[in-house]
Amino acid sequence: MTQRDPIRVFVTHAFEESEDYARAFEYLESARNFYYRNCSAADVQLPSNTQEALHEELRRQMNLAEVVIALASLYSSQRALLLFELNFAKACDKPVVLLPPFGHEPLEPKVLEGLVDESVPWDERALVDAVRRQARHEETTRWDTIEFKLD
Repeated sequence: MTQRDPIRVFVTHAFEESEDYARAFEYLESARNFYYRNCSAADVQLPSNTQEALHEELRRQMNLAEVVIALASLYSSQRALLLFELNFAKACDKPVVLLPPFGHEPLEPKVLEGLVDESVPWDERALVDAVRRQARHEETTRWDTIEFKLD
């Protein structure tokens, strides 16, 4: 993954930006030496608001992506749309990384079993590592360094 070959990412949405949607991009942006291209467009204007038009636009956006970041916060408000996005990702053999609602522990509803490849907490490093692992099978070998003084 380089600037010339960024990872193509789709973040689930319901054609409106949410706090978790914006936060996911904040986390991706804050990562050093991580290059991605956003394939999702939550603000696109559709010619009609029929369910088929929504699904067709989601298919178009998701076809461009290498990995899908699923926002579990959509499960409570837009369950059918989230399940459509996850089922389409699986049908296209795209890996899915699940983020829980912000401020909550990673909890995968039973209905999402088999639709999610990896579940991560809201942590910039965990999210970026999961995206790299799922999209390009890149393992990161980062180590935490803790400095302390002994008196």
